[in-house]
Amino acid sequence: MNDQKFDLLIVGGTVIDGTRRPGFVADLGVKNGRIAAIGDLQHCEAAQRIDAAGLVVAPGFIDSHTHDDQALLSTPDVPFKVSQGVTTVVIGNCGISSAPVVTDASLPAPLNLLDDGSERYPTFRAYLDALRRAPAAVNVVPLVGHTTLRVMAMPALDRTASDAEIAVMQQLLEEALSAGAFGMSTGPYYPPAAAATTQELIEVSRPLAPRKALYVTHMRNEADRCVEAIDETLEIGRTAGVPVLVSHHKLMRQANFGKSVQTLEKIQKAMGCQCVSLDCYPYTASSTMLHLDEERLQGRVVIASSASHPEMQGRDLQDIADGWGVSRVEASKRLQPASAIYHSMDEQDVQRILAFERTMVGSDGIPSSDRPHPRLWGTFPRVLGRYSRDVGLFPLETAVWKMTGLTAEVFGIEERGVLAPGMHADITLFDPATVKDLADYDNPTTPAAGIEAVYVNGALTYHRGQHSQARAGQLLTPAHAKA
Repeated sequence: MNDQKFDLLIVGGTVIDGTRRPGFVADLGVKNGRIAAIGDLQHCEAAQRIDAAGLVVAPGFIDSHTHDDQALLSTPDVPFKVSQGVTTVVIGNCGISSAPVVTDASLPAPLNLLDDGSERYPTFRAYLDALRRAPAAVNVVPLVGHTTLRVMAMPALDRTASDAEIAVMQQLLEEALSAGAFGMSTGPYYPPAAAATTQELIEVSRPLAPRKALYVTHMRNEADRCVEAIDETLEIGRTAGVPVLVSHHKLMRQANFGKSVQTLEKIQKAMGCQCVSLDCYPYTASSTMLHLDEERLQGRVVIASSASHPEMQGRDLQDIADGWGVSRVEASKRLQPASAIYHSMDEQDVQRILAFERTMVGSDGIPSSDRPHPRLWGTFPRVLGRYSRDVGLFPLETAVWKMTGLTAEVFGIEERGVLAPGMHADITLFDPATVKDLADYDNPTTPAAGIEAVYVNGALTYHRGQHSQARAGQLLTPAHAKA
């Protein structure tokens, strides 16, 4: 071992390898973009040597839930990800993906959150080819969105799909899976897919089963009818024969505070007889399109972006409505197209869901404005600092596993998520004593503290607050799409 020469040698750090194994002090050698050895390597030669004493050496974090579809092309350095130690992102969530989109017409919300007016891609393969031509700073795990397929297959979205329209969606899904989609996401919570019945979702999902591809869902309801929404999700998984993932599990509105006890018991029981996963973000506020119905505008709502009234960004919806002398619903209509932050969850539910053994970590950030939800910049350091170190919700090894090894397992991401010889060298170094999210609702784009260095496929991408401009990310391919 000692006669090896490495491209990079990280010495003296505490290795937390993404398996929940207790951390251990060791050196890590990288060669040709992969981890070549872990052990006592201090006497080995290396083109670059990094002293990691006092730091944790972890797998690069995998963000299980993002909306970075267009940002990967328009902002390929993705500083809001690498600055918090993220080296891989899962895109195409909540039923919305940037492809396939062939229409020249304006897209309905929330699909328009991904549409920045740049090129549109008529096939999923065309979009993936664009990502290959212009690599970003992080690796990419793509999903295709059911809402996007629905918009392409149906002239009217306020009804269930016909058999012929379901067949078109199945064909579009087949194309996406063949091109390299890891699965399909759905968003029946949102108006363009709300009219989709359980049976429609089952039928459209049929092409997933032969490939063991994922069904990932922003469920139909995350408030009063959350339990029924979980039942629907489980039914879809059983009937279509597919693994299901409940996205950003939460309980919204005060009447539902505490229901996570019931929902997690239901999910735990289902895990005994079918493949079920979940993720969450560590905040009590959500963020999505600005809704147009009073029921979904309950509680404090803050405008994150408004194309028609950009001066209202950061303002409370109630204050805007009062100033205009109109209802909150009317104000929401005037602000469209827009996104908002909804303060509507309970801290105890957030902690209970995050602490649930099989919960992954996903940011669900929307990089479409300069005043986003702070989760876009702070999710992963917040789990490490606030919830693991300060609150003591779980050991650091568990925190790292929830954002690395577990996520790689659920999505079938090969040769990543764990530090071991032969794995791709996606590596994050952080200070366990100082790692902390600094982004908040008033200053949501402040980079985190304590992230010392981030390597993507062996390339130094972020170091002590500075982006190297390296774009060594790769478009990852699911096992079912490999030749």
